[in-house]
Amino acid sequence: MHAPPLPLTRDLVLIGGGHSHALVLRKWAMKPLPGARLTLIDPGPCAPYSGMLPGFVAGHYHREELDIDLVRLARFAGARLILGAAEHIDTVQQRVHVRGRAPIAYDVASIDIGITSNMPDLPGFADHATPAKPLDDFAARWQTFREESGPAHVAVIGGGIAGTELVLAMAHALKSRGRLAQATLIDSDKALATVNDQARQTLRRAMSALGVRLEEYASVARIEKDHIRLQDGREILSDFTTGAAGALPYGWLENSGLDLQDGFIRVGPTLQSSAANLFAVGDCAHMDHAPRPKAGVYAVRQAPVLFHNLRASLTGDPLRAYHPQKDYLKLVSLGERQALAERFGRSFSGPLMWRWKNRIDQNFMEQFRELPAMEPPELPAEHTVGMAEALGDKPLCGGCGAKVGRGALWSALGGIKTAEREDITPLPGDDAALLTTGGARQVISTDHLRSFCTDPAMMTRISAVHALGDIWAMGAEPQAATVNVILPRMSPELQTRSLAEIMAVASDVFTTAGAAIVGGHTSIGDELTIGFTVTGLCPKAPITLAGSRPGDALILTKPIGSGVLMAAEMAGKANGAWVASAWQQMCQSQDIASQILRPACHAMTDVTGFGLIGHLLGICEASSVGAEVFTDQVPLMQGAKTLAEAGIRSSLFGANQGATPELVTRGWKELLFDPQTAGGLLAAVPASDAPALLRQLQDAGYPAAIIGRTNSVAGAITLSEGHP
Repeated sequence: MHAPPLPLTRDLVLIGGGHSHALVLRKWAMKPLPGARLTLIDPGPCAPYSGMLPGFVAGHYHREELDIDLVRLARFAGARLILGAAEHIDTVQQRVHVRGRAPIAYDVASIDIGITSNMPDLPGFADHATPAKPLDDFAARWQTFREESGPAHVAVIGGGIAGTELVLAMAHALKSRGRLAQATLIDSDKALATVNDQARQTLRRAMSALGVRLEEYASVARIEKDHIRLQDGREILSDFTTGAAGALPYGWLENSGLDLQDGFIRVGPTLQSSAANLFAVGDCAHMDHAPRPKAGVYAVRQAPVLFHNLRASLTGDPLRAYHPQKDYLKLVSLGERQALAERFGRSFSGPLMWRWKNRIDQNFMEQFRELPAMEPPELPAEHTVGMAEALGDKPLCGGCGAKVGRGALWSALGGIKTAEREDITPLPGDDAALLTTGGARQVISTDHLRSFCTDPAMMTRISAVHALGDIWAMGAEPQAATVNVILPRMSPELQTRSLAEIMAVASDVFTTAGAAIVGGHTSIGDELTIGFTVTGLCPKAPITLAGSRPGDALILTKPIGSGVLMAAEMAGKANGAWVASAWQQMCQSQDIASQILRPACHAMTDVTGFGLIGHLLGICEASSVGAEVFTDQVPLMQGAKTLAEAGIRSSLFGANQGATPELVTRGWKELLFDPQTAGGLLAAVPASDAPALLRQLQDAGYPAAIIGRTNSVAGAITLSEGHP
């Protein structure tokens, strides 16, 4: 007997992907709470680990070594991942506001958003400097600057441990490249006032060895593009200026209604804020019962208590108290592969301390690098013949990767008898039909997707763009849509919350496209699926698969690779940044692309489940032409080539490849058969018009390319590395 999933009844929302929350997610994966829907909200797909930032700045680590992959971690934990920055929290209505989407409801929530070192009151800082936090933006800008050429002047404002560590790392990186002209550390008071005399002397010697200029008791008046002006009129040259002078809270917390201390969220021993169902940890929190400096070690130690208390808040069990240690081990990088260790007034330095620090940092990160992959279900001891083959060796993909293969679909549709009606015109090979009513030409199409994205709003946007693809491919103008949603089992309150998120996005997509949502259907099942039936009006005869002529240029408006990327994401093998980029590509509307292409277009389709070759084959068969594909011109999604060459394939790949067995491909070229979700338009246009059309598409923001040409060898597709 089928055992349906247990219903979801409570929403737990984690705001921010800080160190505490990352550890909570990992613990949650090992011990999920039945009935709780876990959601993570963060601006990006990765969260940089602060402990390794100086090593990256100095050049000892690659950029990707800093990142905790939140996409992989959320999938591992079974959490919804919402990529966006929280900008307000309503503690009365219990809603988190993220720009561009409906508010996200919570029953219990936690905030771990870190701090910023931005200096909004310092003239010129916003225009000409880079705050050291948030780390992601700083790391990206520093990497670009570090890889440039020519003499470099750098400066750090803030002479505490963080600023000293940063300027030493910057000086070492530039000196090792022969670029260091001058590195300067500026403090309005005495530098390194919080460490003991021995540690201070060690750090000063390290600065001297790297040629770092120290300016103490120096107040900054203004930041300019290439220099810093001090209050006494002196100027310090700086091509890259950053600030590490203290910790500043994010401004949106001021309007949260929570009790704050200097802008930070006040929490008690249980890590609860003034709202009992809202917790706060890490640098954004102020511990009333035991004030401590901002340091990552406290965030790490808070994680087990937070994990217990979040669960206890949802189950009604007693909460635990967090008792921070009085002091903590400070490990400070000295630029080169040396470090200073200081605790309880004693300090040591040298290469051994660096190796110690590196081991601690690597051990922390290793918790997130090796996450168990999703395994296919085991077969029962007794089962029918063919079950192993039908199950396959990988989890079933979502999106178009979960669709029925071309052969099975055509076989089923071929036996259907259609009613002969004068107002219905079947279109050759298309998923849609042409309806004629009172002289108006209307096209209708439907599509439904199994979810592959844990954010229902993102999945809705992708599904809506995907469903509109057929309408745009026929050169029609979207008119109306009905919605079909299957929700996983959940309480009525969570049903309401989920549908509010879904419908807000659906309304936005279809309204922007010029269409109206006129109804729909909902039901409860084992998992989330979203579909739309869409109609469109044709100002002239619709563009179909038939109509291409030998010598046409083939234009593709989006890169391919979404099937492989989504398959890898489900298996925990994809880089989170690649996945986030693919999601954004799938969200891109093809409305403007359709408008650009349709005046000159001979034939057009959208590239979806059957892959690039499968949909091109549809044009070739309907138009009685052949095609040559320039494989080196086909645009690929970020990371798709790497994954394909590693042997990652979507569930539908085999069926797609079987449609053209004469085409033998290896490695990344197998992406030509990769099923796409919300893929681009594939248009056959006159070769003379192609360059101008391509420029218009690229100017409109489409990563379009001319990927081939048609010929007179009907039904034949060949691959080459030629150029248009």
